[in-house]
Amino acid sequence: MHETATTRPPSYARIRVAKRAVDDRAAAYALLDASLFAHIGFIHENRPMVVPMAFARAGDTLYLHGASKTRIVALAAGAPLCLEATRIDGLVVARSGFAHSVNYATCIVHGRGRAVDGAELDRALALITDHLLPGRTGEVRPMTAQERKATGVVALDAEHVTFKVRTGPPNDPETDRAGGSWGGVLPIALRIGVGEPDDHTPSGTPEPGSLAAARERFEENNLGF
Repeated sequence: MHETATTRPPSYARIRVAKRAVDDRAAAYALLDASLFAHIGFIHENRPMVVPMAFARAGDTLYLHGASKTRIVALAAGAPLCLEATRIDGLVVARSGFAHSVNYATCIVHGRGRAVDGAELDRALALITDHLLPGRTGEVRPMTAQERKATGVVALDAEHVTFKVRTGPPNDPETDRAGGSWGGVLPIALRIGVGEPDDHTPSGTPEPGSLAAARERFEENNLGF
């Protein structure tokens, strides 16, 4: 099992199983770059909220995409935010219910939201589109003024990043291993398939290059750490 020590985080970011923390921001960012969406946590009217959002990263800044009138976009300026992305690699099948686990990689980012507008908004929207489908912005028409007005982006400037990994077989006690029953890992793999054209796509029209680029990047970036 992959176990590496990490520096002591602030109290809001401390993790339950410290031995699974990895002090490697590059690895954390690699997981983010391979994730198609993330879950964002914030407080609204004294209640915790979590929403899935498309996003993209530029250095230590994460750009979050939403409608301009959604809660998180409207409340973005200065609000504390938390972002989470996880990749599940397998189910760890142990010889007792207690020892079952999951092989995974997860990244949690803490920071504060910042409103995005002007030229930064345009750059952020292009980054988010190309994060999902590399090169897609060069294949589509420009955004209209009405579409731009309806679209909101929040910048999350990372203050603290936590990255955790579990790999390997179950941690069964020797008495369970000696019993002769099956133990190991059930791998889980995600893939991007071939595009399915809608009824308005002329027959014989080839896939845009961004679809193949998305498949290639996804396969390259989801081979584990």
